[in-house]
Amino acid sequence: MKILVIGSGGREHAIAWKLLQSPNVDVVVCAPGNGGTATLENCENVAIAVDDFEGIAKICTDQTIDFVVVGPEVPLAMGLADFLAEKSIPVFGPKKEGAIIEASKAWAKALMDEAGVPTAASGTFTDPQAAKDYIQAQGAPIVVKADSLAAGKGVIVAETTDEAIAAVDKLWEQGYDTLVVEEFLIGQEVSVLALCDGKSIRPLLPSQDHKQIGEGDTGENTGGMGVYAPTPLAPPDVMAKVQVDVLEATLKTLQARGIDYRGILYAGLMISPDGVIKVLEFNCRFGDPETQAVLPLLETPLDKVLLACVNQTLAELPPLTWYDGSAVCVVAASAGYPGAYEKGKVITGLEAAESLKATIFHAGTKLEGEKLVTNGGRVLGVTCLGKTFDEAITNVYQAIPNVNFEGIYYRSDIGHRLKKA
Repeated sequence: MKILVIGSGGREHAIAWKLLQSPNVDVVVCAPGNGGTATLENCENVAIAVDDFEGIAKICTDQTIDFVVVGPEVPLAMGLADFLAEKSIPVFGPKKEGAIIEASKAWAKALMDEAGVPTAASGTFTDPQAAKDYIQAQGAPIVVKADSLAAGKGVIVAETTDEAIAAVDKLWEQGYDTLVVEEFLIGQEVSVLALCDGKSIRPLLPSQDHKQIGEGDTGENTGGMGVYAPTPLAPPDVMAKVQVDVLEATLKTLQARGIDYRGILYAGLMISPDGVIKVLEFNCRFGDPETQAVLPLLETPLDKVLLACVNQTLAELPPLTWYDGSAVCVVAASAGYPGAYEKGKVITGLEAAESLKATIFHAGTKLEGEKLVTNGGRVLGVTCLGKTFDEAITNVYQAIPNVNFEGIYYRSDIGHRLKKA
C-alpha cells in the first residue's frame, strides 16, 4: 500500500514513521515533508504545498496513492478532504463542514451548547468594545481567544482586566475580527485524540501537553513545548465520562447537523482539582506534539486504524493494543520562538541521541545538501519510552543534551506537573 501524508511538521513525521512500521505499507509520500521524512527509509518528499489541491490530486493519480492522511488543520479548513472525495480519493480527515470545529471557536462553542458538552462560560464578539465591556463585567483572570485558526498561539490568559483589554487590542490589530472571551478554568489540561468514522468514536491514550514557552508553565503560549502519555489525570473512570459526555455527545450533534465527520476529533480538556471535566477547545486533526508521544505507544498498525475511519468500520476494529509504559516528548525550539527566530542553523548530535534509544521527530528542519538545518520555530521533538513515567523522563533528558544547533532551547521540566501530583 502507498499512502500520502500531507504536511511538514513533527506530527506528519510521526505519522509517516508509524505507518511505515506496518507490514501493509510499502511507501509513504510526504507533501511537502521535512528533513526527517526525507531520510526515512521507504519515504519520499514531494515539493507540493498543503494548499495546492490540484497538485495533491495529481500526485495521488500519478503515484497510485491508496489513501491520503491530512496532518494540518489549514488544508482541512480549506476543504482538502472535500476536494479529494469529489475525485474518489480516500482521505483521512474531516471535510470543511466538520473542520470548522477548529477553524471557528465560536462555532465550536455553539455546538457544545447544543450538545450539552460541559465547557467554560463565554461570550463571542465582533466588536472589540463589547468584548472589553464583557471583560470589565466579568473580571479577571479571564481568557481571550481569536475565533479563527492561530497555530496554537491565538489564546491569551489574562491575569488582570487591563491585560485582557490589551489582549483584545492585540488580537484585533492582528486581524482577528471575531473574539471569544471565556471564563478562566482552574485545573490541569488533558488532550484526548479520538478516532471518528462518522458513526462511532474511540479515544486514543490521553496525554498532557505543555503549551507555555517558559519553565514552570510561564510565558507565552506556543504550539506545544512537550508532552507525555498516557496521563494519570484521565484514568478509566474519567475517560468513561469523556467518552459519553464529550465524544459521543459531540458526535451525536454533528450527526444531527448532517455532518459526516471522519478523522480525528481532538478534545482539549480541563480537569479541575475536584474532577470536573470541561472542554477548552476542539481540534480537527492529530495534535502536535501529542502525536509524537501517543503514536510511539501504539502497537496496532496505524494504517488499519485510519482506514477503519475512512471506510466507516471503526466499530468492527478490535480494541487497540498499546506499549505497557509511558512516552515523553521534549520539543527543541529555535531561539526567539514563539516570536521571531532565525532559520538555517546546522543541527548536530542526532545519532548520539538516537543511540540512547530516542526517536527524533523533525518539526522544522530541511536538508541543504548533506547538512540538516533548522527551518522553523519548533525544530525537533525528542521522544523516549520507559516502562514507567520516571524512566521515560530520565531517558529523554539523557538523550536531548546530545542534540545541538545555535540557539537551541527546550524546557527541562516537561512532566513536572505529574511529578507534583
